[in-house]
Amino acid sequence: MNDVERFLAHAIALEREAARRYEDLAAAMQTDGRAELKAFFARMAHFSRLHLAEAQARGQWRDLPVLADHEYDWPDGIAPETADWVGVDAQMTVRSALELALESERRGHAYYAAVAALARDPDVRHLAAEFAAEEAEHLAELERRLHACAA
Repeated sequence: MNDVERFLAHAIALEREAARRYEDLAAAMQTDGRAELKAFFARMAHFSRLHLAEAQARGQWRDLPVLADHEYDWPDGIAPETADWVGVDAQMTVRSALELALESERRGHAYYAAVAALARDPDVRHLAAEFAAEEAEHLAELERRLHACAA
């Protein structure tokens, strides 16, 4: 990926999907005793929307491509933060919800890190590294929560 506009189009799609997935998890945690986790997932959805707004703002003065689903350059052909989301419902355990979110964040982080490492364009490398750093913060928080869940 060596085009800032194309990178931003990918970042916008990735962050939009991440926000939706966190909103799904927050909705699934509405049962008794899960208010803290519901709030956490809602906060993560908020962070994803902030990243989405950041990507949109950076692309505001650019001619971003409108890509069809098959035109995205995703690893494995799917958006990185789209893990196996089958079975997201109120019956899932706290641990399984956190593991699902963690796997999605790992994919998102790996995507941005790979673009940062492989892009020839310095602007793309810089932007991807910034987004990877933000994803690393999310990973750390999810890992902390998962560790606390196991304790």
